[in-house]
Amino acid sequence: MEIIQSLILGVVQGLTELLPISSSAHLNLIPWIFNWDIPASFDVALHFGTLLAIAIFFFKDWIDLIKGGYKQVVKKEKSTEGRMFWYIVIATIPGGIIGFILDHIVGESLGEMPLLIAIALIVMGIILYIVDKKAPSNIKYEDMTFKQTFLIGLSQALAFIPGVSRSGITMTTGRLMGVDRSSTAKYSFMLSAPIVLGATLYKFKDFVFNLPFVVGVLSSFIVGLLVIKFLLQYLQKGSFKVFAIYRIVVGMAIIILFMTRI
Repeated sequence: MEIIQSLILGVVQGLTELLPISSSAHLNLIPWIFNWDIPASFDVALHFGTLLAIAIFFFKDWIDLIKGGYKQVVKKEKSTEGRMFWYIVIATIPGGIIGFILDHIVGESLGEMPLLIAIALIVMGIILYIVDKKAPSNIKYEDMTFKQTFLIGLSQALAFIPGVSRSGITMTTGRLMGVDRSSTAKYSFMLSAPIVLGATLYKFKDFVFNLPFVVGVLSSFIVGLLVIKFLLQYLQKGSFKVFAIYRIVVGMAIIILFMTRI
């Protein structure tokens, strides 16, 4: 694997993992387009880079969440942070288990189906656009209920299909239940951390700690930090429309490319 390949994929991961446009789709499609031979474990390594970005950007939030969760159980002190900590923990369990089982059954076979990825990009793009346009924005991050956080967590299970997008499906589910855009994005970021951490630990033995690995992780980390800041600011006034359109355009382009290769 060449350094330039790891750099490109790292940048792509940083951009697409945190935006609702599917990192798995891009990380599977780019090697397919350019005939690159990329180790399967490198995908998880790149996700580790964006995990670091989430950990650093929301460092204070994580400290407050962990403290709040501890105090709620040990000292019986209720707080917004304690409540959200346990919501994230509980919401991670079903999505993580279902996603792990489905991923174990189908393996990496879905990533080798460009047409399926293209369809998933288009379908989820249309759903994201409609939901974001029609749904109200009257619920903030700190006011989210257990039902809302649990259903968002459960929706993560669909992310095993390349093109669906973990952030895409969780943000769409959040918007469907009336959570405002920046709040659903923040919760989506926080919710992704435990599952990505679990996947990183599970695949750790397969990592090859060489220069391409370092370049890929570092580039996905740096770009990921910038994307988090951008998206949270953008969604204060902007919508998900531009991302929905991007998904549809890319999906259609992949279908055309796939047909010309037959």
